[in-house]
Amino acid sequence: MAEYIVSRDNKQYKFLKKLKDKKYRDQNNVFLAEGEKFLKENIHFSKIIINESKYKYFEDKYNISKYDNVLVLAENLFEQISTQETSQGILLIYSKNAKRLEEIKGDVVVLDDVQDPGNIGTIIRTMIATKFINLLLTKSSVDVYSPKVVRATMGGIFKVNVIYSDRENILKFLKEKEYNIIGTALQEDSIDYSKVVLNKNNNAYVFGHEGNGISKEILNQLDQKAIIPIYGDIESLNVSVAVAVFLYKMREKYFELV
Repeated sequence: MAEYIVSRDNKQYKFLKKLKDKKYRDQNNVFLAEGEKFLKENIHFSKIIINESKYKYFEDKYNISKYDNVLVLAENLFEQISTQETSQGILLIYSKNAKRLEEIKGDVVVLDDVQDPGNIGTIIRTMIATKFINLLLTKSSVDVYSPKVVRATMGGIFKVNVIYSDRENILKFLKEKEYNIIGTALQEDSIDYSKVVLNKNNNAYVFGHEGNGISKEILNQLDQKAIIPIYGDIESLNVSVAVAVFLYKMREKYFELV
């Protein structure tokens, strides 16, 4: 049976409000996903939160009362939790799909201080499309579990392994596991991305900050520096576009290996 919440003093309501803050998402190892789409995902959620004004819709369409973990919020309370201007009236709480570095096997995508939520969301979708599932991020990168990123991934957040660590630990892991570390960089010794040489296993693809690129700390440890050719009169590509172009090319090259 659904639990109805109408008071701002309710403990569960206060908890939901706190989940807008990264600190509380990290402390509880959970995040919020908003939208009807997520109810259709075959992923275990710990709680369903519904706007009281939309309850009948979800009951008629999904028989929402069959779940024993439903909270129904008064409309004014739900609006304080929602991050969308035009909400569909449903939020779900999920556990993070976080991993430890030592659990990771196979190729990885490394994002070094990437800041834009939309870029991260697009990158995750591209990773899934190109069959890459391991995402390493430096701690200064944007939080992939923020509402904007979760929404931008279009459900892809559930299909990647996410690891945050500092640059030193990421580099140590890649070196110890003998990864072939490849990064996009505008350097004199950079090669055309079509000439990159891959290993059959353990390739790491590194992409940097939207404006500053890959940090010197990681740049100095790259095994190969690569550039994506630009044929028109523009200085650079958006990082999410660069990742898409690069990963598709690397996937093609991998198929040639096997």
